[in-house]
Amino acid sequence: MPEDTEKTATGGETRCGFVALVGAPNAGKSTLLNRMAGAKLSIVSPKAQTTRFRTLGIVMRDTAQIVFVDLPGIFKPRRRLDQAMVNAAWSGSQDADLNLLLVDSRIGLTDEIREIIARLKEGKRPVWLVLNKTDLIQRDQLLPLTKAITDLLPVEEVYMVSARSGDGVEGLLDGLARAMPVGPYHYPEDDLTDLPDRLLAAEIVREQVFLQTHEEIPYHATVETESFKTRKDGSIRIDVTIYVSRAGHKAILIGERGQRIREIGMRARKQLEGLLDAPCHLFLNVKERAAWDKETARLRALGLADYG
Repeated sequence: MPEDTEKTATGGETRCGFVALVGAPNAGKSTLLNRMAGAKLSIVSPKAQTTRFRTLGIVMRDTAQIVFVDLPGIFKPRRRLDQAMVNAAWSGSQDADLNLLLVDSRIGLTDEIREIIARLKEGKRPVWLVLNKTDLIQRDQLLPLTKAITDLLPVEEVYMVSARSGDGVEGLLDGLARAMPVGPYHYPEDDLTDLPDRLLAAEIVREQVFLQTHEEIPYHATVETESFKTRKDGSIRIDVTIYVSRAGHKAILIGERGQRIREIGMRARKQLEGLLDAPCHLFLNVKERAAWDKETARLRALGLADYG
């Protein structure tokens, strides 16, 4: 038996490995991660390219620890931030023990997916195909789509799931648990993510920016936690800055008489109180900063400086 193999309290061998969620924007990677983890670890919105950096979700399944890596969607980059996001996604894919290629079954085999398949074929990591949103299409459409994809890319397993409803997710987790390499756990068993609370706060605010604004505004905004302090009474004070690239975007985010920014703050605060299990005092500030998406400091705040 390998020296680093450990036993659980019941005597079974422990297993642990990294699983990368790979796919085009809006394939449902973050929704699937949240479903598998049973908690909100990655922000979700109907808009594409919501995820900007790597998020880990740690799931215990029997004697296995599955460390999911939720990556930014892979797309054609147009600016420095986009390129850093795509580079981070491919880096996470190459570092994982196993890649889950997540495909929106309603959209099918697009040119975008074909490009991702071509890149995955160049790698040496095992790939499983996961068709998502299967509750939204006719079942007889799934087998032809599966064949079209597997004709292009050898995959070890195929799963059909609905991240939204949870259909098929338990079977996927069971399969992944069996596939993880034998070895010790990388994280404490009660951990859910490696995401620091400061970054979690910024992401929850950014999710509300996505949900409550339209068109290009969410893509031209970034959110940073300036201060995160626990008070003597156990409550938490969080100061967050939203950077936007244009004066018009700042006015829209603030809204008439500050109505929209108050709504963003109120909804984000309620979510944070549930996630942090403590009363929160959330203070938001909006600043105009042209070309923030080209600044190394802003990329560093997103954990993307090494990929830009």
